[in-house]
Amino acid sequence: MRRLIGAFVAAFCVATPALAETPAAIVEDVQGKVDGVAFMDYVEAGKIIKLGPKASITLSYLKSCLRETISEGVVLVGTEQSTVQLGEVQRVKVPCDTKAAQLSEREANQSAATTFRTMRSDVKSAPAKLPTIYGTAPLIQAKSGSTLVIERTDGKEAAISVPLKNDIMVGGKFYDLAKAGKSLTPGGSYIAILGAKRYAFQVDAGATSSPTPIVGRLLRLE
Repeated sequence: MRRLIGAFVAAFCVATPALAETPAAIVEDVQGKVDGVAFMDYVEAGKIIKLGPKASITLSYLKSCLRETISEGVVLVGTEQSTVQLGEVQRVKVPCDTKAAQLSEREANQSAATTFRTMRSDVKSAPAKLPTIYGTAPLIQAKSGSTLVIERTDGKEAAISVPLKNDIMVGGKFYDLAKAGKSLTPGGSYIAILGAKRYAFQVDAGATSSPTPIVGRLLRLE
């Protein structure tokens, strides 16, 4: 068994030396002995994860919106899904918007600027489609020590302002509105403000407060 796993890992290492070092998926759950990753870690394409007996891991892919639950074996992280040897994998496609999950600082500022121009313009035109989250309580990637402000742009609603202290951050880099008992309005449009960054997004009209996959409510501001 060990020789088979070793050969499997060696073959992957030879076959995938040039994969880009950018996050491909996020770890939503870890159960049992799983080497090299922890809850809420990002993993890159080409990473190999070994799961011990009765261990499992849940990965959500940022590009394909696939949510995988993998039990035991050896996992090769891909760009859109995993390859699994000596284990079992269950996959489900979940609602998510890759623009929300992979927004860069430049795109965030451009998105906000476009939204403000649309709001202030007297010219009747269809509003630009904003990145969408599919849960009313977003999970926001941000650095601690700053203040996060979320304001509604298409209606009246009390703004949310939160000093991001270490003791309220998940995994040291995420603020979870669900964990804090805060939520937004289905169908609403918002601006998330973090320092000089502005990020325009909307909540899907069918979003609910029930638990939803992380990748469907993830906003990466950092």
